[in-house]
Amino acid sequence: MFPEFKSIFDLVKAFPTEQSCIDHLERLQWNGEPVSPFDATSKVYKCKGNKYKCKNTGKYFNVRTGTIFDNTKIPLQKWFMALYVFSSHKKGISSHQLAKDISVTQKSAWFLLHRLRYAFDHPNFKQTLGNVVEIDEAGIGGQSYYKHANKKTKNEEGATISNKTSVIGMKERGGNIKAVVIADRTKETLLPIIYENVKPDSILMTDELNSYQDLGKRFEHHSVNHSAKEFVNGMAHINGVENFWSHLKRGIDGIYHSISKEHLQAYIDEFTLRFNTRKFGTQNRFDFVLSGIAGKKLTYKKLTNE
Repeated sequence: MFPEFKSIFDLVKAFPTEQSCIDHLERLQWNGEPVSPFDATSKVYKCKGNKYKCKNTGKYFNVRTGTIFDNTKIPLQKWFMALYVFSSHKKGISSHQLAKDISVTQKSAWFLLHRLRYAFDHPNFKQTLGNVVEIDEAGIGGQSYYKHANKKTKNEEGATISNKTSVIGMKERGGNIKAVVIADRTKETLLPIIYENVKPDSILMTDELNSYQDLGKRFEHHSVNHSAKEFVNGMAHINGVENFWSHLKRGIDGIYHSISKEHLQAYIDEFTLRFNTRKFGTQNRFDFVLSGIAGKKLTYKKLTNE
């Protein structure tokens, strides 16, 4: 086994060669029993050069196949360095800075970061939320008076919600948060998402938005009236999910500056994983992400819709 790492210096010592990175991935992915990405039931033959052969399909593969590392010439040592920096920095890292840090082109760094975000959509965070769940929406996007005239839509002014992309956040108190990009804030949009992601016996906390009024038919529902400067009413508040919004917005404003609607969900997944693993140690978070990369192949064509 390799030594534990708590710093980037420790990371370099833990993975001094490309083979040490491959060995670590194989331990996390297969735990000594290689599994074919083409047929999980197939017998697997070990070949030279860290390759394996799937008996049922006759296809060759390695530990990168079918993961975020598939079909890339960037060494795993650089991938590991990027993952360490990306996952441990609270606000993320820009592709320009990462390109300098690991000596790749900015285009490669941009694609690499998007593959990591794809892995951040971890299956462990798909579970439904329960107990006491705080729910709130946020608008992500720049304010109109900062835009160039040719970027504004008709009658667009100030920082109104109509100028931004809406996101709904659902946070279990003492637990994880889920955040999803939404088309609008109507009850027809919000309620099905809540029903799908929150257990029926949960207690819900929201603000006074009219779209939430029907939640009382299925849940115990409490709310606070922000428009009347009411932020806590007994056990009713949404301070936990608003704390997540503050982390998300500071990261976007300070590191990324601008995010397209097309990729916004991926950036939200990035901040969601960091928030949900905030109590993890550096190495635990690193291995946690690597443990969820199977079936996470992302091509440049799919990412850019070209």
